[in-house]
Amino acid sequence: MLNNNNTMEMVASLSHPFHCPLRLRYKRSSNISPPSLLQFRACKEPFVGCSTYKQAVLWNSYNSTLNGASCIPRKHVCVPWYNYLQEFNQTMVHKQAKASRPVVVRSELAGTGIPDSAYPLSDITFGSKVRGIGFYVVTAIAAIFLIVLMIAQHPFVLLFDQYRRKAQFSIAKIWASLTVAPFFKIEYERLENLPPPDVPAVYVSNHQSFLDIYTLLTLGRSFKFISKTGIFLFPIIGWAMLMLGVIPLKRMDSRSQMECLKRCMDLLKKGSSVFFFPEGTRSKDGKLCAFKKGAFSVAAKVGVPVVPITLIGTGKIMPTGLEGILNPGSVKVIIHKPIEGSDAAVLCNEARSAIADALQHQG
Repeated sequence: MLNNNNTMEMVASLSHPFHCPLRLRYKRSSNISPPSLLQFRACKEPFVGCSTYKQAVLWNSYNSTLNGASCIPRKHVCVPWYNYLQEFNQTMVHKQAKASRPVVVRSELAGTGIPDSAYPLSDITFGSKVRGIGFYVVTAIAAIFLIVLMIAQHPFVLLFDQYRRKAQFSIAKIWASLTVAPFFKIEYERLENLPPPDVPAVYVSNHQSFLDIYTLLTLGRSFKFISKTGIFLFPIIGWAMLMLGVIPLKRMDSRSQMECLKRCMDLLKKGSSVFFFPEGTRSKDGKLCAFKKGAFSVAAKVGVPVVPITLIGTGKIMPTGLEGILNPGSVKVIIHKPIEGSDAAVLCNEARSAIADALQHQG
């Protein structure tokens, strides 16, 4: 609007997050038309506590062009507001491009490691979920009936076979076989490499899935597993583990680890076999992790053979972290020749090489 001082005042409201509405003032000239809004220069307050309106004063020289207009700030620095607007637009475009780019959800199990153990999350089907439910229903029903037999014969097992507990492991083999038979087939290779049932040995294998225990129990060998102490608290399963003589372990407790190794050596000396997963935990990508030397130190000190076993296919059927599903497929168990020696490091390297070669060959 035009005032008495022959000046025109224009209020511009800018949709910019860094500016309040601007009150712009310039001198009126009869020869020069008013400049456009994009040709004004706005001033940004460098201090906190400024007024609601951020003011900028534009003095237009009569002899200068519009682009040459000078901005005289009031106690602050002048910055072209259209630079801010351009920067803001670029920022918004960048954010929109970043937000709109395609996002691919990828399983940690897909595309790496052994193909048999990799399984993408996008391929989970309704049938896999149904099979998973059926698997747990079957294993629960079988466990309820078979636990009665284990409890009934346990006093006699403690009297006549306290360390090996063959009768209890026979029931465990039946339980595992009944559970897996309706859902997947197990193929065994080189069973002749298994030591006789009465010969104590340290068994080791790769660890890919919750199904590994079921698969190994079908071998019919009475080896003692090592398990976390928390699993013993589960009804039926925990009771069965106690009657089988499974060795408890607190993973983060060094004293518990030492006691576990001592108990393993004691069992081996008394004729029982023990089973280790030397990786320490299940592989998430199918790759064979580094082996810990505990199992091989026990074998070297007691003087018993190490029997490497390769499990193939369990990670694909029930991947780590997806224990609620059960995919179709088959499992292969490869028994390698026993390894003997007094050097734990050599035993560890030879056992890992045998398992790694079998995984690579099958992959």
